This record gives sequence, C-alpha cells and structure tokens, in this order.
Amino acid sequence: MADIMTSEQRRRTMSKIRAVSKLETMVSNELWRKGYRFRRNTRGMVGTPDISIKKYKVVIFIDSCFWHQCPVHGNMPRTNVEFWERKFTRNKERDQEVDQYYKERGWNIKRVWEHEVRNDLDEVVSDLAEFKDESKRN
Repeated sequence: MADIMTSEQRRRTMSKIRAVSKLETMVSNELWRKGYRFRRNTRGMVGTPDISIKKYKVVIFIDSCFWHQCPVHGNMPRTNVEFWERKFTRNKERDQEVDQYYKERGWNIKRVWEHEVRNDLDEVVSDLAEFKDESKRN
C-alpha cells in the first residue's frame, strides 16, 4: 500500500517521535523524588535501558503493551498482518537477547509492563525501589 503522506509530511511526523515515553517519565520522576539516582535511556548500553544504575548493575525496561505484545493487552492490527507478525516476533526476540546479554554479565534486569504502570504507579515504584535495594545488597 502506498504511503498517503508526502515525503515532507512523513519526515515531520516521524521527527515528532521521541525516545522517552510519558510512562517512563512518570516512573522516573517518582523514583527520583524518593531519592534514587540513575540514568535514563543510556544509549551506550545494549537495548538502551529506560533506567540504568551501572554502580549496582541494574537495568529497567518499561515495555509498551502494544510494541512488546503483552499477553494481556497485546493486539494484532487487522491490516498488513504479515508485517506486524514479523515486527512483533522480532521485538520479542530482541527483548530475550537483551535479557540474556545482561544476565550473562551478572546484571539485575527488570521489565515492567505499561499496564502495570497505568494501573498502580505507586506499587510499580515501590517494586522498583525494592528491586534496586535488593540489587545493591548483592
């Protein structure tokens, strides 16, 4: 199917996409208020973790229910199904590769689903704080 936008319209639209989601901002703001210090979207690290603390070997990913195909909320678009199946399969494979990379190197990795953040931000922040503290003790 041909693109319905001109090259200039597509360029402008794509330039508006940001690497940081509102969910990541909500979580990181709450963690920061609680006194936790970290880096966001550390580009030099494999998989560009949403939150990373190199000192304690902690990486945290906040996964979108759509892009990472959450078993509860992941849905398949009705058009161009073959493309989306390949895309989502590769996304899940990449997540596993990234997890394996960090596990092999002794890092503590945590993945949080988008719906968990939306349902109960305070609980997610508490869980992440506990995860970080536990990683610090190891």
